[in-house]
Amino acid sequence: MEYYNYIKSFHLIFVVTWFAGLFYIPRLFVYQIEAHYKPSPDKEILGKQLQIMAKRLWYIITWPSAILCTIFAVWLMILQPFWLQQPWMHVKLTFVVLLFVYHLKTHQYFKQLQNGIVNKTSSFMRIWNEGATFILFAVVFLVILKSAINWVWGVVGIVVLGVLIMLGFKVYKNIRSKNPDA
Repeated sequence: MEYYNYIKSFHLIFVVTWFAGLFYIPRLFVYQIEAHYKPSPDKEILGKQLQIMAKRLWYIITWPSAILCTIFAVWLMILQPFWLQQPWMHVKLTFVVLLFVYHLKTHQYFKQLQNGIVNKTSSFMRIWNEGATFILFAVVFLVILKSAINWVWGVVGIVVLGVLIMLGFKVYKNIRSKNPDA
C-alpha cells in the first residue's frame, strides 16, 4: 500500500486543476457575453478568440481533470473502503455530486456560448463563478476536520464568505456603473 500516497497526490493534483478550470471558465463566459454586445468588428474578433480560449480550457484542462480526479478518487476508495463508512465522507460525496451538477450546468452554458447563444447576463456569470468556491470550502472543511458535524462551522464560513462576495460584487457593480472601463 506504499503507492496509496502517490494515488492520493494525483487525486489532489487533478482536484486543483479541475477547480482551476471551474474557477476560470465562468470568467471567460463573462467576457464572451460582454463581447457579444460590442460593436463590430470587436464583437467578432473578441468573440472568436474567447470561444477558442474557453474551448481549450474546457476540453484540455477542465474535463480531463474532472475525469482523472474521479478515477483516482475511486481508486482511493477501493484501496481504503473504510472511508465509505464515515459519516463525513457521505456528506463530502454529496458535495462532490453537487460539484458534478455544477460542472454539467456549466457545460450547458459553455455549449450555448460556443453556439453564439447568450441567455445569461455577465452579472449572472459573475455570481455563477462563485458556485465552485462554495463547494470547495465545504469539501476542504470536511476532509480536514473529518467530522459530519464540525463541517457546519465551515458552512457558516461559506455563508459569511457568500455575503462578503455579494457585498464585493455590489461595490464592484457600482464602481463599474460609474466607470465602465474599471
